[in-house]
Amino acid sequence: MAIASEEATNAMVYSYSENFSGFAATLTPREAATLSRLSGVLSVFPSRMRHLHTTRSWEFLGVTTQNNGSSSGGDVVIGVFDTGVWPESESFNDHSFGPVPSRWKGDCAASIRCNRKLIGARFYSKGYEKEYGPLAGKKTPRDTHGHGTHTASIAAGSPVEGANFFGLAKGVARGGAPGARLAIYKVCWGMECSDADVLAAFDDALSDGVDVLSISLGQEPMDYFEDAVAIGGFHAMQKGVLTVVSAGNEGPSLHAAKNIAPWLFTVAASTIDRKFTTQILLGNGSSYKVCMFRFIYSVCDRTKSHMQGTSINGFATPFRRFCGKGTLHSAEIKDKIVVCYGDDYRPDESVLLAGGGGLIYVLTEEVDTKEAFSFSVPATVVNKGDGKQVLAYANSTRNPIARFLPTIVRTGEEIKATVALFSSRGPNLITPDILKPDIVAPGVDILAAWSPRGPVAGVKEDKRVANFNIISGTSMACPHVSGAVSLVKSFHPEWSPAALKSALMTTATVLDQKHKFNRHGALAYGSGQINPVAATDPGLIYDISARDYANFLCNINYNATQIHVMLAMTKFRCSKSQAPVNSLNYPSIALGDLELGHLNVSITRRVTNVGSPNATYHAAVKHPGGRVRVTVTPRRLRFSSTGQRKSFRVELFATRIPRDKFLEGSWEWRDGKHIVRSPILVWRKH
Repeated sequence: MAIASEEATNAMVYSYSENFSGFAATLTPREAATLSRLSGVLSVFPSRMRHLHTTRSWEFLGVTTQNNGSSSGGDVVIGVFDTGVWPESESFNDHSFGPVPSRWKGDCAASIRCNRKLIGARFYSKGYEKEYGPLAGKKTPRDTHGHGTHTASIAAGSPVEGANFFGLAKGVARGGAPGARLAIYKVCWGMECSDADVLAAFDDALSDGVDVLSISLGQEPMDYFEDAVAIGGFHAMQKGVLTVVSAGNEGPSLHAAKNIAPWLFTVAASTIDRKFTTQILLGNGSSYKVCMFRFIYSVCDRTKSHMQGTSINGFATPFRRFCGKGTLHSAEIKDKIVVCYGDDYRPDESVLLAGGGGLIYVLTEEVDTKEAFSFSVPATVVNKGDGKQVLAYANSTRNPIARFLPTIVRTGEEIKATVALFSSRGPNLITPDILKPDIVAPGVDILAAWSPRGPVAGVKEDKRVANFNIISGTSMACPHVSGAVSLVKSFHPEWSPAALKSALMTTATVLDQKHKFNRHGALAYGSGQINPVAATDPGLIYDISARDYANFLCNINYNATQIHVMLAMTKFRCSKSQAPVNSLNYPSIALGDLELGHLNVSITRRVTNVGSPNATYHAAVKHPGGRVRVTVTPRRLRFSSTGQRKSFRVELFATRIPRDKFLEGSWEWRDGKHIVRSPILVWRKH
């Protein structure tokens, strides 16, 4: 035995038995090693900590109350793994809902009042407490952070008139699938989420009866069989449940994407056609000088009066290179503006604690990001060049003064959607031939419900209370896709997870690659930005079964015993002849880390007709460039019935692929009504 029976009972944290077989326990390294060698054990890995990664966004995506499928989507259940929920939020009202579906088997904790909208709420803390010790206070699914309430309402919040954040972004806040039900699984405490707790939530959620899972958390990529979200997501896929995950916030560096298993739906973040700007005026006496800075960040001030414009007499001196916690003193900065330098966006906490009147934050690097930031004091952020002008003015007079103007909100088509600078890019670190992220969705400056117990600006000393908040991250992009998946599923309840994923990928809108934020192309935005309405009628889909994924695992050198344990398929065997990784019927193609500068490969794909029974599709190709040529054979696909399948080959040929370049192309199937697009990405090993 790996561990004595009595000790095993004491060591046990969770037993996963409803949908997959496993457990979490406190083991010594020797016990873990012994256990890993036992027959029938898939893997033994440490429970790691994962980290947490709207009035306009859904209209921006073209989803309206007329086309959102809410009347027929009320039986779709979205499970959200996050920091919990604030059930009293108006975003979770059930005014127009009928009875809870009879198939629902979930539970609602005693501390939460569920309803016909919010139909389940559980919490998981044993894994977290094994790592950090007992939690203080009552354990409950209630959200005291805000993140979980925000993500849940983005996915499926009920419409709320007049939603705003201290007067900003006022309008109707609603989720993408407002007719869907919500089930909350609190797996995160603060910013930390234990693998042991995440797997326990998967086990319960799949038994409860969720249809879609929305998980805005992650960690560094690792072996799929040692990745809790990959393992849980695989079992969800086998149950017909698609797991939507965030790609992470470590952009714009390459090779940074998280949650990259092919059966997961990995989401990057983009901007929408809305921008918040806060300007300051610098001057002397009644003569104000307007500095034409590029104020690209918003300010959310301490009181309503600040929103009308705040004059502050006197800059704090000396100017601080960095303003870390405890470095500022009230005697120096009381009621004055502090000029700080840095790149971590959190100097306002120090200014607030020392009684400063405001903050001008000068970035040490030339960063031209697009997202707004909520600060705990009147503040704005400027780039390094503009910061020099601020200091030049302050040094030119004995009595420098400044005025923060009210934050301005601009909207319109002239504000182009781009990939967020912070959004993690590919390529896929584990399997380069699977393109990740899969898709991009709005994740910048998203207004959604908030917990009144959650710090508005992320600073606990900031005592403001808000029922809605504006924040950014791939955490916000993920539930946009979860809501879109639920919308599509409400029209096509019989579709598999891969079919739902394919529908959104092949109908996505390609972003303008000429924009500097989109320069990484498909590595940044995958297939493009979601178009939920188009995805309800994609024409063709690329379907993938559990057995297809099993063959994929064989092709990346997992053995038959491991795969048998993962799939619980008694008759499955790996083929003796190993197929290439890109043989998986994925709606995109990536050919990465090519050793030599030449390429000659033929890849088979299979599409299923989900449109008109009689349809003819013609192939259109955009070559990747760099002497890479693409041909599709046959060039025409004729269908005579809905559900009919056709296979074709995509052949790629090149004699010289340049180093250090990612070459992007695509192929499309067109029938006069539908455009079914798939990206192609090719690069040579550096």
